[in-house]
Amino acid sequence: MAASVVKTPKCPRRGSVKDVAQSAHRSGPTSSKEANWNWWLLLATVFLVTFATRFYKVTEPDHICWDETHFGKMGSWYINRTFFFDVHPPLGKMLIGLSGYLTGYNGTFPFEKPGDKYNETRYQGMRYFCTTLGALIMPMGFDTVYDLTRSHEAALLAAAYLIFDVGLLTLNQYILLDPILLFFMMASVWGMVKVSKSTASGGSYGLRWWFWLFLTGTMLSCTISVKFVGLFVVLLVGLHTATELWLILGDLGQPILETVKQLACRAITLIVWPILLYILFFYIHLCVLNRSGNGDGFYSSAFQSRLIGNSLYNASMPRDVAYGSLVTIKNHKTGGGYLHSHHHLYPKGLGARQQQVTTYTHKDENNRWLIRPHNKKGLPKGKPQILRHGDLVRLTHMATRRNLHSHNEPAPMTKKHLQVTGYGELGVGDANDAWRVLIVGGKVNETVHTVTTRLKFIHLLQNCALTSSGKQLPKWGFEQQEVSCNPNVRDKNSQWNVEDNEHKLMPSVSFSVYAPGFFARFLESHAVMLQGNAGLKPKEGEVTSRLWQWPINYRSQFFSGSSYRIYLLGNPLIWWSNLVFLALFVTVFLWNAVVQQRRAGFARSTAQNQAQSPDSETVAQGEESEHSTMDICSCCTPVKEKVPKAVPSGSPEAPNPAQSLRAAAWLFLGWMLHYLPFWAMGRVLYFHHYFPALIFNSLLTGVMFNYIMRVLPKWIHHAILGLVLSILVYSFAAFSPLAYGMSGPLANEPNSTMHNLKWLSTWEF
Repeated sequence: MAASVVKTPKCPRRGSVKDVAQSAHRSGPTSSKEANWNWWLLLATVFLVTFATRFYKVTEPDHICWDETHFGKMGSWYINRTFFFDVHPPLGKMLIGLSGYLTGYNGTFPFEKPGDKYNETRYQGMRYFCTTLGALIMPMGFDTVYDLTRSHEAALLAAAYLIFDVGLLTLNQYILLDPILLFFMMASVWGMVKVSKSTASGGSYGLRWWFWLFLTGTMLSCTISVKFVGLFVVLLVGLHTATELWLILGDLGQPILETVKQLACRAITLIVWPILLYILFFYIHLCVLNRSGNGDGFYSSAFQSRLIGNSLYNASMPRDVAYGSLVTIKNHKTGGGYLHSHHHLYPKGLGARQQQVTTYTHKDENNRWLIRPHNKKGLPKGKPQILRHGDLVRLTHMATRRNLHSHNEPAPMTKKHLQVTGYGELGVGDANDAWRVLIVGGKVNETVHTVTTRLKFIHLLQNCALTSSGKQLPKWGFEQQEVSCNPNVRDKNSQWNVEDNEHKLMPSVSFSVYAPGFFARFLESHAVMLQGNAGLKPKEGEVTSRLWQWPINYRSQFFSGSSYRIYLLGNPLIWWSNLVFLALFVTVFLWNAVVQQRRAGFARSTAQNQAQSPDSETVAQGEESEHSTMDICSCCTPVKEKVPKAVPSGSPEAPNPAQSLRAAAWLFLGWMLHYLPFWAMGRVLYFHHYFPALIFNSLLTGVMFNYIMRVLPKWIHHAILGLVLSILVYSFAAFSPLAYGMSGPLANEPNSTMHNLKWLSTWEF
């Protein structure tokens, strides 16, 4: 079947390529200058409105709000150089501490609980610092969307969605990691887009190109150095970079060497450089926090020996463990606690009502145990008797004088294990107090050494291994870790080591030779953080949220619950319209994919028909004639001939629908990467974890709004944009008391000023 040729509608710009180029050259400088002025004017407006809304009432309330009690306290510890444990990498907390130190805070405020007054404490500098970083997100979002779409309207609406969200405002105004994390995340995406733009314009290997590459790598490193969820933006930038390299490889106008060069440059700036920075941040962290603190117990005995003030720092104690030694026994697993007991009994119905035995991650007098022979009341007299592999012992708890004991009763949490208790009076118990000491990989008569020897304690009668199950006990167990006796004696959590060792008759040696180097501590820090992160569970009575609730703004949380109330809740108009544009993008993207697939099939069918038709050559000549007139027209798709570049460098390009859709696709991917992985996480989750995904959704909304409005006349487009912006401003003014502070009756009371804004029963303001 012969192919038919459809005549192209007459274009008002028909003419020679030279005429069109000259016309573009005449109009180019004027339009470029005007567009640049518009861009600067809009950017200045975004800066002004952002900083006005963010810094208004930034020092109010003058008491601790929500997680300021954690991160303000950690900033204090950096100032005091006191070691602590946290599940997040150190950069954000180091910056909070640095900002406080530079603005006159001395690190003495206790940050005990939300609601405590700051009084004369100079907390303002830390709030100003976090708020400044949070405020810079909006200008970067504006410029990112503009570079992706070349549309002032899209960039302005995206920035407005970020500025007028009261949830993002609330999260940005306090001493938290979130504004720091969001700033570095947004800066990473901004740098990624700048690199792509510079590469596309032929600026590869120039000074500006290198600057943006190194900036992007720096921001990526900073993001993951604040929270491990920064890995999501690292993945986004990695996928975008891989796509760019793939396109460069497919450009037949470039040699393969060009792809190799691009790959090497990006590997240096986006992989090697961020890794070096990440290691540097931890080096600074470990150098600054060199004094013993309440986080020591989460780390190994060897790690603790590097902390000034710790009992193991420059410690001098017996190298060998002997009968009569007063010891602390630490579980050898990552983050393992000390074998611990106290006067409280197990509750009725949970095995025998005997004394509780747990593991506790802090140094405490209740961690001390006396090593005694299993069959004698007293201790060996005369020369100390060394503890060896295979010996039978009793462990007597020094504070309560009860023996470590197990029997044929199920453990309180792990029912397949046996219960471990404290039993007896003044060290006198029964046969169930006997434990065999085994050195892991040990030989007969091998000596048990302090710190370095890994031990197992096997119950003599029940033939089970003393272990820390890792399960947290309820309130009756003071939320300490369960200790049980596992019939599987190969349990990897049943390994222990002696940490502190006191014996009057044993010679002491220095333990400084066992102190680990930086990289050993670097690796252990990560193992402890990752284990702590995975083990985060909601505390009793704590309000958490479900993942499906996040995008719909279903439930939020109090930041300040006193008479001056702050409530973290997103602007519902922004959040719900974000979901509409999210669904709209998926629809448009799938529709375009179907249309393109059908067009590709039609093109292949047409090509086959032309190849079989005797008039195919004539048809092809006719199409070429048509293309010669189409190529010079911006409303037609060029095929053969390229229009000479007539518009000066730096001038704006006309918004391209396909370009906008590609930009939206990358922002949609960013939203997915920052939301969907939480569905696979077993740890406790909170509403504020959604805000990185919210930023990508808001940028996507600006792009998709402009994509839809492009078919309308400019004045209608601007009128609708003005209406949308007015609605955003009005909704922000209505809901702003959630961020700036509320007083008086709650919203569920009719006389409350917020009563009409409680649209969902789950909103508790």
